Amino acid sequence: MNIDSIQNGVVIDHIKAGYGMNLYELLKLGELDVSVALIKNVQSKKMGKKDIIKIDADIELNLDIIGYVDPGATVNIIKDSVLTEKLSIDMPETLVNVIKCKNPRCITSCEQELDQIFKLSDKKNGEYRCIYCEAKAK
Repeated sequence: MNIDSIQNGVVIDHIKAGYGMNLYELLKLGELDVSVALIKNVQSKKMGKKDIIKIDADIELNLDIIGYVDPGATVNIIKDSVLTEKLSIDMPETLVNVIKCKNPRCITSCEQELDQIFKLSDKKNGEYRCIYCEAKAK
């Protein structure tokens, strides 16, 4: 397989194998009018297998989404074919409009204009809870 290098853009690397598509969907990368490569199950000495996403455009990414899906991922910023910045991602304390509360009794179910806000309640287990009803995020 041959994936060209990018001139200016973003590479999301060290994504746990199998998590790349979920990240692709949450970041809405399918809506971009640029080249995006999702490479699944790449051999990795450190991780065994990993996923990689390459975006051939200098765009802003919601790092909270990346931290929610896989806090071990890294984001590499490429400018003029040179790695200019490497970001390590951690779990965000708060998620706003990233996921939706599944509790049918939550106020967000009937008040559509309310932001969907989740707080990190258990970092060890990666657990988030709705700030309105305390329901656990799936």
